[in-house]
Amino acid sequence: MTLQFHSKLPHVGTTIFTVMSQLAAECGAINLSQGFPDYDGPAALKDRVKHYLDAGFNQYPPMAGVAPLRTAVAAKVLEWYGAHVSPDTEITITPGATEAIYCAITAVVGVGDEVILFDPAYDCYEPAILLAGGRPVRLPLMPPAYRIDWQRVADSITPRTRMILVNSPHNPTGSVLEAEDLLALQALAEQHNLIVCADEVYEHLIFDGRRHESVLRYPALAARSFAVSSFGKTYHVTGWKTGYCVAPAVLTAELRRVHQFVTFVGITPIQFGLADFMRDHPEHLRELPAFYQRKRDLFGQALAGSRFRTTPSAGTYFQLADYSAISDLSDVAFAEWLTRHVGVAAIPVSVFYAQPPAAKYVRFCFCKNDDTLREAAARLAAL
Repeated sequence: MTLQFHSKLPHVGTTIFTVMSQLAAECGAINLSQGFPDYDGPAALKDRVKHYLDAGFNQYPPMAGVAPLRTAVAAKVLEWYGAHVSPDTEITITPGATEAIYCAITAVVGVGDEVILFDPAYDCYEPAILLAGGRPVRLPLMPPAYRIDWQRVADSITPRTRMILVNSPHNPTGSVLEAEDLLALQALAEQHNLIVCADEVYEHLIFDGRRHESVLRYPALAARSFAVSSFGKTYHVTGWKTGYCVAPAVLTAELRRVHQFVTFVGITPIQFGLADFMRDHPEHLRELPAFYQRKRDLFGQALAGSRFRTTPSAGTYFQLADYSAISDLSDVAFAEWLTRHVGVAAIPVSVFYAQPPAAKYVRFCFCKNDDTLREAAARLAAL
């Protein structure tokens, strides 16, 4: 008898990041698609991880993460956002931010519950909602500003709404939430007894003097929020797949119930090494915005004479580019053509929408060496 079963994710294929990175490798193209640096993390951080590898810290850590790293995260949250959080009951170290988001959604979303999210939405959100039996309610962010229409959010809330999922700084658009956005979110969450999941993995990649408006800055919002971040993004070590979630004790307890049966723990020597580096090198976080803003500006200035139209990204290490003056191709076809014929890989933005707008945008990643950015921009400017 032929095996028969029903897929839980019948419309989900290989992620666009894998597809474009594989195509870039096949074509020998400069990969400005998937968001990982082509430079290494800090030498002092790697040295501390090596120390713990050699010192025998190679067995299971506590399920919630090693105490020094949770303590370091609590100190950072207090310094940057003025929030007192407990390392023991409100911070969980996870193998990557994606796992934290999955566990947060799985912990609180049930069959028939609705989760509001905003398109273009990072591609891990909807599958987690669907696997939990929930229903994604996708509201569009419209170019070029990509701001949330809070009246539309209010009108979309029903008795089944369980969670609002926000992402700032925003992947793929590079937009950021302002203080008034957080206040609007807080008011709706309190009024309707909603839980918030805040994807803040690019919290320290924010430019032009802006302040990251974390949910943790707003006590009433923090009391009903999962705030997720990423050491990989912050310390240029995406392959280490280490992140964390800050949430009130009642939500953390639920997240850990799921986390312990998904991956159980993160990698021990990496956690201890990160704790030491955070303690000994606080300047890294202070210098990071300028580090990436310079790369953003280098890439943007190199494209200034091209037919691409750009508005400087407000955060993340991504830059959107309007290619409508160059081609009538769909963004998926244009991204493939760029990779094959120009030698630069990008991400089409429409794949992050349920119903994409007519605008023609691709996303370039600028967390690359300066020479990589200059060469990519030269190829793009020649179009």
